[in-house]
Amino acid sequence: MFISELFQQKKVVSFEIFPPKLTSSIEVIYDTIDALAPLRPDFISVTYGAGGSTSKTTAEIASIVENKYNINSLAHLTCITSSKEQIEGTLTQLADSNVSNILALRGDIPKGSEETGRVRDFQYASDLVAYIQNKHSFCLGGACYPEGHPECPDKDQDIENLRRKVDAGVGFLVTQLFYDNDAFFRFQEKVAKLNINVPILAGIMPITNRVQIERILALSNARMPQKLIKILDKFEHNMEALKDAGIAYATKQIVELLANDIDGVHIYTMNKPQIAKDLVRNLDSLFYAVNSQETRKVGNLD
Repeated sequence: MFISELFQQKKVVSFEIFPPKLTSSIEVIYDTIDALAPLRPDFISVTYGAGGSTSKTTAEIASIVENKYNINSLAHLTCITSSKEQIEGTLTQLADSNVSNILALRGDIPKGSEETGRVRDFQYASDLVAYIQNKHSFCLGGACYPEGHPECPDKDQDIENLRRKVDAGVGFLVTQLFYDNDAFFRFQEKVAKLNINVPILAGIMPITNRVQIERILALSNARMPQKLIKILDKFEHNMEALKDAGIAYATKQIVELLANDIDGVHIYTMNKPQIAKDLVRNLDSLFYAVNSQETRKVGNLD
């Protein structure tokens, strides 16, 4: 099923997982999927390693999610280091595996590559989106940054770049993680003014490790609100307490987002199913309530 069609029916809940290290067996991911599957996510996304290092594994895991577990899968696909031939090979593998949803990404620019003068087949995610749209029949998602892309200091220009990606054929968006809901709401207003009307999934990553999250924030351009800094300062040396506090903070975030009628939530699980379990347990009744309202709205239209 195309993920873009899900938004017409309900508020979407999805999880993100990443392939095991290249030195590990793919079998280790089964435990993660086994634990996530009973939570009935609308889809599970599978990330792509730096420089496409796990491209084959990503496609294989996406196929497992789709065909073994009968859960919609979203395969990440980066393009900056790939030729058209390599992209075609991955697209063929995904199509043959019954995977019909792709998150089209530029990917990280390799260090030192700016100096080589190499002409790349794909410079931006919008190039990849246009290429796939012209040659294949996938449902395409795209990434967006509520607090601005770290490589684009002009936020207005960043939104213009996003519109080009959507105009090229992106059917829905998934945000980078954020901890300030007001930043997300301001982002929503900006994209609406530019008539970017595709559904947007809010990306939420509960904090369970301070060092890890500070490293991720440094790469993502997301800001840590003062109230969250206080939580980290208070509980960072007690892992269990920090996990509980991180889940509580994420729960409050999602409650406020749902109250403001967002399209859905994308949970960055970091391959820790218990995080998803705790959030779903806290929020199950809320999602049931908002989705019951969506069903009634659809019924009223018929």
